[in-house]
Amino acid sequence: MATSIRLDAAIEQRLDHLASQTGRTKAYYLRELVTNGLDDLEDYYLAANTMERVRKGEERVFTLDEVERDLGLAD
Repeated sequence: MATSIRLDAAIEQRLDHLASQTGRTKAYYLRELVTNGLDDLEDYYLAANTMERVRKGEERVFTLDEVERDLGLAD
């Protein structure tokens, strides 16, 4: 899937420099950034979304005692 983005001039210059110094394409490094950064973005934004639902009372929460009991870890 082709996608285009606008980069700040300083970022594009850094990307150009990296590509020219390593012999790889800018597209290679952009794919690497997306591939490696997507996990972190998902973790952050999905967790923030869940926390917002918890604050609003829309998400079920469990006490430590409930979790231990459900997992068979209660004394």
